[in-house]
Amino acid sequence: MSEWTDARVPNARGELAESFYSVADAFAQNFEDELELGANFAVILDGKLIANICGGYTDRKKETPWSDDTITCIYSTGKSVLTLLVARAVSDGLLEYDAPVSSVWPEFAANGKSEITLAEVVSHQAGLAGLRDEMEPQTWLDWDAITARIAAMAPLWPPGSKNGYSPQLSGFVIGEVLRRVTRKTVGALIRDYDIDVYCGVSGDVAARASYMRKPPAAPDLGALNEFKKIAFLKRWSAPGRVAIEDWMAAELPASNMHANARALAEMVFPLANGGAVMGGEQIIREDVLRDVFRERIRGDDLVLPFNLSWSAGLMRNINAHFGPNENAFGHAGFGGSCVVIDPENRLTAAYVMNKMSPSLVGDPRAMRLIEALYDCLQ
Repeated sequence: MSEWTDARVPNARGELAESFYSVADAFAQNFEDELELGANFAVILDGKLIANICGGYTDRKKETPWSDDTITCIYSTGKSVLTLLVARAVSDGLLEYDAPVSSVWPEFAANGKSEITLAEVVSHQAGLAGLRDEMEPQTWLDWDAITARIAAMAPLWPPGSKNGYSPQLSGFVIGEVLRRVTRKTVGALIRDYDIDVYCGVSGDVAARASYMRKPPAAPDLGALNEFKKIAFLKRWSAPGRVAIEDWMAAELPASNMHANARALAEMVFPLANGGAVMGGEQIIREDVLRDVFRERIRGDDLVLPFNLSWSAGLMRNINAHFGPNENAFGHAGFGGSCVVIDPENRLTAAYVMNKMSPSLVGDPRAMRLIEALYDCLQ
């Protein structure tokens, strides 16, 4: 690893293995094409950090440089962290993928949900894409109120019959299940790893968070249906009418985690490395990893405008959104962030940024970086 800087990138800094300089060229090209405000890309390969580069600005006035301490919201890319937390709980014998959620959360059984399994929730086939009944958008910040609504609701379609992405609710279901078996919230479970990934930020940590520039246009959802409207387009589909500080401090596991790229790549490292954390301790059994990665459902998504294959929490790479290896996995977040998990190459990579695009999956900036990375591996 050598120190990296580049005149094409404002405030460029980082470390990079010599054989991966074309990754830095791709990073710089994103800035030259005026696609970035601030960004960070990191790669861990076979237990070694081979890239951690950043540049640009954390604020709209372009006064504050992006630094090693900068974190930013990763939106749904945080679902990859939930995948890790669930896999560890399964490995520890606290949960089972194929057991009903109601076995640990009895109230969840109401209105036809008694047989919905944890695997169906994390693979977005439980019919929980959003809340049909109107509520005030600030209710999302009240954990007990949202979980009570989830427990009482009926599925939007027959569970197990179709996949339909759950932008918000899946995180609450996973978080409540984890809380009931570990006695810890998602934010507390992440803090145990002592990594720069957070679910709920305030104080000094929040002060390190980058401003997020909203996308210039709404994402393309394809032909609208009732599920897409409930998931994304209702007045109450996402948190609203709240101060940004309150939104950041709340735990919204599926949509408001904050991280930098290196920490995110390290957090999901066990998923690509036989269940072991960097340094060697195995926290997830290999048989559980096989359960994580196997296909749970495939088809045209009822909410996202893609044909998707879901594992137990990750997108299987059938659309090459996460590089050329069809056996890789990943997750993306609204606006452009993403994570790549490639067990065949023992590789994890993460891209985070603060200039949001309309992309739901497959942001061109991220795909340019991932393509350059895999070119270096050949």
